[in-house]
Amino acid sequence: MKTPALAPSLLSADFSDLNAAIKQIENNKGTVVHIDVMDGQFVPEITYGQPVVRTIRKLTQLPFDVHLMVEHPENQINSFIDAGADWVTFHIEATPHAHRLIQMIHEKGKKAGIALNPATPVSALQEILSDVDVVLVMTVNPGWGGQKLIPSCVEKIKELKKIRQEKGYNYLISVDGGVNNDTLQTVLDAGVDVFVSGSAFFNGSLKWQE
Repeated sequence: MKTPALAPSLLSADFSDLNAAIKQIENNKGTVVHIDVMDGQFVPEITYGQPVVRTIRKLTQLPFDVHLMVEHPENQINSFIDAGADWVTFHIEATPHAHRLIQMIHEKGKKAGIALNPATPVSALQEILSDVDVVLVMTVNPGWGGQKLIPSCVEKIKELKKIRQEKGYNYLISVDGGVNNDTLQTVLDAGVDVFVSGSAFFNGSLKWQE
């Protein structure tokens, strides 16, 4: 996959017409479809589940990154893969068994992603960075779209890039939260490979040249 890559988040799409949202992603340089799954427990909101993913899977060949903002992600991984996920990203804060979940995802032949909230340091990922395919840096507190990027979180992107270079790891660095025209260059300069954009992408204001 060519990087940096744009991963529009369906959280900011019109839920009544996801077919049009997928076409908008395809027609505007989207490389990955970012799908935020919320359970009302790990985060307050509830979004969509496996049936929606299964329905939209037939609309595009673009890879689906299913971002599980849920408690007990181990109970959801296989069913979301069966529904059409290509990448499954879960939160380090949601499970004490991150390495086992990464293995579960890899056994299904899919990419494993690990996400960390703004208050969680990169050091929490130390034991699994050699095994993950994607590290998702949350630059807002998860649960709602349209928030402002927390500037201090950008330092995590730089730290992850440095670790990857020093250790020879192969993970992609992804960023999610508050990415718009005012903040895009900042995260690109910090070293992200994949940037998630919701509100700015779907309202047509995001300007980006590959």
